[in-house]
Amino acid sequence: MVDVPKKLLESRNINLAFRAACVNFADYVIKIKYENMKKAIVFLAEGFEEIEALTVVDVLRRGGVEVTTMSLTEDPYVDGAHGIEVLCDADNEYDPTDADLVVLPGGLPGADNLRASDLVCDTVKKYVVEGKLVGAICAAPYVLGELGVLQGKKATCYPGFEGKLVGADYTALRVERDGNIITGNGPSSALPFALALLAALTDEQNARKVADGMLC
Repeated sequence: MVDVPKKLLESRNINLAFRAACVNFADYVIKIKYENMKKAIVFLAEGFEEIEALTVVDVLRRGGVEVTTMSLTEDPYVDGAHGIEVLCDADNEYDPTDADLVVLPGGLPGADNLRASDLVCDTVKKYVVEGKLVGAICAAPYVLGELGVLQGKKATCYPGFEGKLVGADYTALRVERDGNIITGNGPSSALPFALALLAALTDEQNARKVADGMLC
């Protein structure tokens, strides 16, 4: 048996202890980062506008947001308005209330299917009451209007749906934010809409960093 000097053993133990501490600290940092990560739900109904939905998912994830795409049925596969099939992260059994932001993409019949969903309507109303962020773009802001959550708020939407923004001050802007509600007017505004969501959910600096990386 080799006689290992005591100082060498102590040095080895210190190194092992240091390595263990580094691993534990790294795990702790990852845990804290995960726990502090902002969360978003993007509802996907049959006939959703693909560019509006997926641009939001992409930009938010680039900005460090945990995004869950959610089907309104038991089938996790949802067809967009232009025939693009998307496999959602979750089906209608998932609880959408444990997040910081809920997003309603536009498109037809996607927006109508969102309006017909008790799950979507109940979630939106709950988010508004709790002061959480709610985003809707294109035709989808009409869902918010019919739910009565746009009363006295500035909002925008796809031209032709402004009459359904009950109680809202229609601005016709590409993107509009009033308090915790952010609306967009259509497919060409998908990127600025997504960046506005990211800025509201995290901060302007983070959104600017993501925008710069995309050459916006």
